[in-house]
Amino acid sequence: MTREEKFGKVRPVCPQCGWIYFQDPKVAAAVLIEENSRVLLVRRVNEPFRGLWTLPAGFVNGGEDPAEAAKRECLEETGLSVRVRRVLDVIAGREHERGADFVIVFAAEVLGGVLAPADDADAAEWFERGNLPPLAFKATQKILGV
Repeated sequence: MTREEKFGKVRPVCPQCGWIYFQDPKVAAAVLIEENSRVLLVRRVNEPFRGLWTLPAGFVNGGEDPAEAAKRECLEETGLSVRVRRVLDVIAGREHERGADFVIVFAAEVLGGVLAPADDADAAEWFERGNLPPLAFKATQKILGV
């Protein structure tokens, strides 16, 4: 591989066939679930931001519908099945080296299940909007208006 200026940026290029490497963005999907004046948050068990709270969220797999990814991640982290209602926001900006370049945040409602933390969350709880715990991620802070 060589590195050449291609399409406005220095990129890896194969000197034999001319193939150009374009880094694809990482995409995450999150859900905002509100009941009355409460929001559902999960506490992170992994770095970065271990011990801080965030929306149920995770990476979108290749070929996966982002709304399906949001539902899957919510079920994995909270034990709750949800219906995605609409896109609330698409937030750009990678916050750390292993993070997402884009977070798609969906409004969702609970369909069923039993609230129980799992996967990369060690707690899942409802919080009053006026009494939120310490939050991880700017995307969560933006969606919650703090």
